[in-house]
Amino acid sequence: MKKLRKAYIALIMAFLYAPIVLLILYSFNDSKSRANWGGFTLRWYKELFSDAAIMSALGTTLSIGVLAAVISTILGTVGAIALYQMKRGPRKALLSIVNLPMLNSEVVTGVSLMLLYAMANIQLGYLTLLLSHIAFCVPYVVLSVMPKLRQIDPNLAEAAQDLGATPMQGFFKVILPEISPAILSAFLICLTYSIDDFMISYFNCGTVETLPIAIYSMTRKKVSPEIYALSTIMFVVILCIILVSNAMESRSYRRDQKALRGEGV
Repeated sequence: MKKLRKAYIALIMAFLYAPIVLLILYSFNDSKSRANWGGFTLRWYKELFSDAAIMSALGTTLSIGVLAAVISTILGTVGAIALYQMKRGPRKALLSIVNLPMLNSEVVTGVSLMLLYAMANIQLGYLTLLLSHIAFCVPYVVLSVMPKLRQIDPNLAEAAQDLGATPMQGFFKVILPEISPAILSAFLICLTYSIDDFMISYFNCGTVETLPIAIYSMTRKKVSPEIYALSTIMFVVILCIILVSNAMESRSYRRDQKALRGEGV
């Protein structure tokens, strides 16, 4: 039974990651044909970085991703703290509302935001793209920060004030260091989702083109090996972000468990 379980897990992992491995291999294939292996080359990576359209889309994607992640992290953290300080009933109701965009279809979110901008007479472009990314990133920040706030001793802030700290000093010197791993994790999650988003961006970008939209436009024609190289780079970058996020969470968890064992002693 144990061997069967391992074989099943291996089959699922192969099904998920075999296409990605194949994509990475083709990005180093000297031949444009997917049927022939023409030898190892970095040609498509060189041509990728010399493509002005792709580099422009990459710059837009990175700028939108960083700005959306920073703003969403700030708004989401403040919102999580405000929700944490509310009574249980209103907090549960508002949390359900905050979590709704994550459960909602991206098509619905993208179209609804587009209609909102049209009603507000806001021309679709860089601003609407940024606002849209902030809108779907904030709930992930709240979801990441809230559990960490629940783990904090509620008397810490009051103890800091008893020792002479102002409420602002108590927050920045006591509360913020405790929740900083969750904040960093939320930032990385927002950055990943923003870089990876296509559907919401497609409805709200106007004439601005992000990297996923540029890739989609290319795939409607003959697929160029440059797309394989670009997809490989995106996969590696996002994988690194996820690994860093998981490492931060694991380190925070181990530190908390060590502190709990120390208190038990």
